[in-house]
Amino acid sequence: MTDPAPEPPPLPAARRLGVGAAIVLVIVALAVTVGIGILRGALAPVETVAVSIEGGGEAVTDAAASVYVHVAGAVAAPGLYRLDEGARVVDAVAAAGGFAEGADESAVNLARPVGDGEQLVVPVAGAAAPAGEVAAAPAGDGRVNLNTADASALDTLPRIGPAMAQRIIDWREANGRFTSVEDLLAVPGIGDKMLEALRDLVTV
Repeated sequence: MTDPAPEPPPLPAARRLGVGAAIVLVIVALAVTVGIGILRGALAPVETVAVSIEGGGEAVTDAAASVYVHVAGAVAAPGLYRLDEGARVVDAVAAAGGFAEGADESAVNLARPVGDGEQLVVPVAGAAAPAGEVAAAPAGDGRVNLNTADASALDTLPRIGPAMAQRIIDWREANGRFTSVEDLLAVPGIGDKMLEALRDLVTV
């Protein structure tokens, strides 16, 4: 009868300690790698996409600072779009898929800033909006929005005739959006008395 094989001698205590330490180091390295991956995923930028309610276009926006613009008329995908704050007419038209066939592109000021709650109507050739401006809806409370109103809307204000309305539009195009009603004082021909007469009738 064959004697059973002798059992291997136990590892020295120092060697057992080294093997245990190596296993712990491997586990710690894996934990660190997983933690770094989770952290990188949490810090990755998130892209927000706003889709037209009525049309098929899309606009990439920052939801934290955005404006809603209703684009209508001769565009590929009319609808309501959410754009970055400070966007211009060119951005709104692009979000709506660009000009449609027959659009009167020369009647649209692509460089003009758009305002929250504005309606942009791109006219068909032969039916351009007055003064070369895209039609803009008035503010919901009846006040005239200095950043979106066209010349005809501004002309409805007291003491504002066609010439002064055009000066307001020219200032807006040269300097960007009105940030407050007081900015009207920077428009040539508007002083403190006229500002007080307009203060409750306009908004930005």
